[in-house]
Amino acid sequence: MSRSLRIPEARISGPSGAILSFVARRMWGRIPDNARVLWHHRRVMNGVLGIERSAARWKALDPHLASYATMATAGVIGCSWCLDFGYFLAHDEGLDLAKVREVPRWRESDAFSETEREVMAYAEAMTATPPEATDEQAERLLAALGAPALVELTQLIALENMRSRFNAAVGLESQGFSAVCELPLAVASSA
Repeated sequence: MSRSLRIPEARISGPSGAILSFVARRMWGRIPDNARVLWHHRRVMNGVLGIERSAARWKALDPHLASYATMATAGVIGCSWCLDFGYFLAHDEGLDLAKVREVPRWRESDAFSETEREVMAYAEAMTATPPEATDEQAERLLAALGAPALVELTQLIALENMRSRFNAAVGLESQGFSAVCELPLAVASSA
């Protein structure tokens, strides 16, 4: 667990804390470090959790494409915590872990389909500052996925930007979630 946090961990306590702790341990085996930071401001935490619960119910986009997009986004931002947790979730969702490991190096890998490559390129373009997403990218994705899935993809990438930027800004680092799937954190190769 990282101890270079810019906002110290809060002590999770009380009845709400017991519920949060129980649910987190049941779902992920431990309390995520970002929950310990968000606990300082319960309204913010509840708002974030509400967005996450809502996003978990979106079903227009293939879940594998959603995973690749969110991990590509986290890779651009450099959020090791998000990549670590993303690997854990990919394992739980039954994704091909050898393929998942290639996400940070997707441009050099031959593991991905054309649509998967388009999704990760779009994620990277949306995550650039300023955003570099193009009309051509949107047209190709619209043709491949349809409008509802493209809306969902775009919002998921924006959501991962929120997650990754928060986690990176507060100093979170890999928490070891990926150890469950015996998949060490990959790093993007320098191009």
